[in-house]
Amino acid sequence: MARDREPFISLALYHLFKWSVVSPVLHGYLRGRIYGAKKVPRRGPLIVVANHASNFDPPLLSNCVGRPVSFMAKESLFQVPVLAPAIRAYGAYPVKRGSADRSAIREALRQLENGWAVGIFLQGVRTPDGRIPEPKLGAALIAAKVQVPLLPVSLWGTEKILQKGSALPRPASVTVRIGEAIAPPLTKDKAELQAITQRCVDEIHALHELGR
Repeated sequence: MARDREPFISLALYHLFKWSVVSPVLHGYLRGRIYGAKKVPRRGPLIVVANHASNFDPPLLSNCVGRPVSFMAKESLFQVPVLAPAIRAYGAYPVKRGSADRSAIREALRQLENGWAVGIFLQGVRTPDGRIPEPKLGAALIAAKVQVPLLPVSLWGTEKILQKGSALPRPASVTVRIGEAIAPPLTKDKAELQAITQRCVDEIHALHELGR
């Protein structure tokens, strides 16, 4: 039977990490602003789609949507005895090098069946300006498979947190804007997947252009 909520231990770890580390850093050091938090469904599976410009994006995004967000992580991290159970409880799932698309989709589907919100960066990699010039169709495909809504989120300013050659994060101003949930594609037809993906990209770009 599918769950409509993350496991209790994951929720506990999420709130512990959020209120002790991420939220103080976001609102204090990074002068963070969050808009649209009330638009996030609090229960049930959800796909959170966003732009990506910094390694800080996953914890910041999860903090701002107010519920744990499951992201993919390198398979090698799950071979570390103490780290592996901790990151699994926090929602990370392993992806094998060389088969990222297949394994990522399979693991994301498993997380959604367990009531998680799954985070997917539409570009797949970081971009220096936070734009999404070549979005992947994976998020729309997963949404179509399980009929789960997509929630567009814009991360603005995160590319300035860690500059090239610097070992310490800078006190950049960060703004996170959350849009309205978008219904999943009704079929796995490529044209429909592309249309829904582009709608997500357009919404994220529109939110991003609002700036600070």
